[in-house]
Amino acid sequence: MKSRLLLLLAFAPFALCAQNVVTDTDDEDEIEVLEEEEEEEASSEGFDFPEALVDNNLDSLMNLYMSRTYLSTDGGCVPLKENPTFSREVYIDRLSRMPTVMEMPYNDVVRSCIDLYMARLRRQVSYMLGASNFYMPIFEQALETYNLPLELKYLPIIESALNPTATSHAGACGLWQFILSTAKMYHLEVNSLVDERRDPVKSSYAAAHFLSDLYKIYGDWNLVIAAYNCGPENVNRAIRRSGERDYWKIYPYLPKETRGYVPAFIAANYAMNYYCEHGICPLASKLPAKTDTVMVHQNISFSTISAVTGLSIDMIRSLNSVYRRDMVPGLTKPSPLRLPMAEMSRFIDNEDSIYAMASRQVFKRSEVEITDVAPIRTQPSRYERSSKNTRSGKAAKNEKNSRSGKAGKNSKNEKGGKAAKGKGGNKGKGGKGKGGNSSYVTVKKGDTLSAIARRSGTSVANLKKINNLSKDNIRSGKKIRVK
Repeated sequence: MKSRLLLLLAFAPFALCAQNVVTDTDDEDEIEVLEEEEEEEASSEGFDFPEALVDNNLDSLMNLYMSRTYLSTDGGCVPLKENPTFSREVYIDRLSRMPTVMEMPYNDVVRSCIDLYMARLRRQVSYMLGASNFYMPIFEQALETYNLPLELKYLPIIESALNPTATSHAGACGLWQFILSTAKMYHLEVNSLVDERRDPVKSSYAAAHFLSDLYKIYGDWNLVIAAYNCGPENVNRAIRRSGERDYWKIYPYLPKETRGYVPAFIAANYAMNYYCEHGICPLASKLPAKTDTVMVHQNISFSTISAVTGLSIDMIRSLNSVYRRDMVPGLTKPSPLRLPMAEMSRFIDNEDSIYAMASRQVFKRSEVEITDVAPIRTQPSRYERSSKNTRSGKAAKNEKNSRSGKAGKNSKNEKGGKAAKGKGGNKGKGGKGKGGNSSYVTVKKGDTLSAIARRSGTSVANLKKINNLSKDNIRSGKKIRVK
């Protein structure tokens, strides 16, 4: 989707009223040139098929893990090798019989799009029919929530070919092909680790909200889906140039891809309803096992989850396509992890071990990186600050002197028999000899070694070493040494 909503949703009604106002001579010249170009473009009746129908998105759908795992040939259906031909009247009759509230007219452009689906893309349509069992219930629920026509559920067919990770050349992403600015406007989170445009549920509700807002502007579904494709600004410009508010009358003034977009949407509805009449067999779909979600509070890699649950990384990735780096970033904020029910129980039973394993992986990675870069001074933990505050002022000063090369002076005092009274004597008096800077914490209920290590600025391996622990298990109420 190349939609660029920006601020037009708020200002589109005013833009339509004020579109002929010109305040500057340069603007007049620019508008005149633009209008001449539009007139020239409008004289061409050509159109482009939507990007998802002519690039690799259709082929990539067939290589998705879900497709390879849960879609198979239906032995009870024998497909025709060639697309049968029908008369114009048959197409008109079939389109009129579809259970839709949106207008589904027949014309040469619509016929071209139908022929594309039913002839050249027959194999891909079989896959999309099978994959629709995964996604259509989600789309329908989102559309019902906003009281929208259910035939809009076929928009993702022409947007992404039902590929949840599809990305266009313009950077639009996901089943509904949101560009970044529109995704942000409809509260989809996108950053280096997370892309909610790839979440089938969240993106479907965002798309339904977007379509609802567009209908409030145009009140015509053909104009709505045209604006969904090319942006309200392009539709508004076509309305202004043509003086009309009917899609088929502003058609010559729209971008070439949008000219093919509404016809492709009509053809997608036709294909999903009349595939059998064209000898296309949908792939049989085996729905995945029921899944459940748990909130994760630590960064956990898919490889760690795979090692504990026995699931393949491909399966974990397909159920959690919102994550861009094969990792659940729970350390930033609690993040959902979706797994099949059986494996979810295994994950919960081993959650402490998984968090401990994840912490060790992060610590090892830091050890490698710290040899390549200069160390960074971090703020001490509250346990380190507590330890430092127990030192006497003289002991701290003595340590400073020792680091600055004044240890020789203290040694001289010691030789003179004045160690008990000198600055070095504070160590003996304070009981802070070797190991005297140790700090301890009391294990609280629910604490793990990894949690304590993170709070204390150390590692699980170090905690186990200085406390002579052979396992990760710790009892609440027990005191353990952290320094």
